[in-house]
Amino acid sequence: MRANVRYSESFKMKVVSELETGKWTGCHAASTAYGIKGMATVSGWVAKYGKNHLLRKVVRVETMDEKNALKEAQKRIKLLEHMVSDMKVDLALEKSFLLLACEAAGETKVDEFKKKHACRLPEWLLNTTKE
Repeated sequence: MRANVRYSESFKMKVVSELETGKWTGCHAASTAYGIKGMATVSGWVAKYGKNHLLRKVVRVETMDEKNALKEAQKRIKLLEHMVSDMKVDLALEKSFLLLACEAAGETKVDEFKKKHACRLPEWLLNTTKE
């Protein structure tokens, strides 16, 4: 069983203070030096007790055109997802109709039915196979 380690408030503030004064190059270096387990332990202390400028941050600056382009892309993705969903339903229906046509014609295999009736079947129906 793994021991649950608790650090005192003064110890946490000491580590954060050392980071702020530049003794350690980063949170990882400080946690390694003191044998602190956990990837985010020291960075959590910095967020709570220290100056947040020591934590890595990602700042994304967008123009209005970029924001609009992102919204348009998201709308298009949603539309395409709906279209794919509709196409899947259509394909399932078409396969079912093909199976019904095979049964009505007395065929047990879809491929044989397609060969016999290829001249009368639409192109989209010729490219489906029984799963």
